[in-house]
Amino acid sequence: MNYHDKIILVTGGGSGIGRAVAQAFAENDGTVVVSGRNREPLEQTVKLIEAAGGRGAAVTADVTSSADLERLLDGIVDRYGRLDVAVNNAGVLATGLTSELAERQWAYMLGVNTTGTFLSMQHEIAAMRVSGGGAIVNIGSNIGAHTRIPGTGGYAASKAAVTALSRTAALEYIHEGIRINVVSPGASDTPMSMLPGETDADRAARLGSQVPIGRVGALEEIASAVLWVASDEASYMVGHDLVIDGGSSA
Repeated sequence: MNYHDKIILVTGGGSGIGRAVAQAFAENDGTVVVSGRNREPLEQTVKLIEAAGGRGAAVTADVTSSADLERLLDGIVDRYGRLDVAVNNAGVLATGLTSELAERQWAYMLGVNTTGTFLSMQHEIAAMRVSGGGAIVNIGSNIGAHTRIPGTGGYAASKAAVTALSRTAALEYIHEGIRINVVSPGASDTPMSMLPGETDADRAARLGSQVPIGRVGALEEIASAVLWVASDEASYMVGHDLVIDGGSSA
């Protein structure tokens, strides 16, 4: 999976899965642009990439703002001439039973997770048309389309919508050489998989009994899957939702 001469965008690239994905693309010779709302974590990702001999750039952008995304994608095309791969990873989580979840929390998750993915794809598709195609990988979740966990209804709805949107868009744009798929992680080594006040050891003990494989997913495992889905090796994969959750949805 060599990404030499490929230009890659990773939203939500300042931490967690986004940072791991960005580093993995750079380690495979890609040029990676990471975006997010806060500059400091993005610059830290770029420092890690460059320290390992890779190429990276940080651009602040809010995925809920079409104007921000237009500026981001226009800037990538102006600087590099094209966009080859986009990974839409920006996401947020708020928990609460359906009758108790605040409307603002519902709107926040739908705004970032679902509308943010929708708006990102609109501008990424326009950029990919410049060079005749590309690959979009949207980060979904095993929660929503594949499993149910009480207290995560809003998040589940937002991520299930990402899957439905992605599979539909995949059919709309494959004839233009734009391949769209989803990677849906289960519990991974990120703060999102931890309960309030929980330590790494607490999480390991809790999920050890809940996840069939007996552990959370390593960020490198998720990143490897994203790289494969975006690569030419997966060129026949269109509109698929690849679930990586240690057997939780089996």
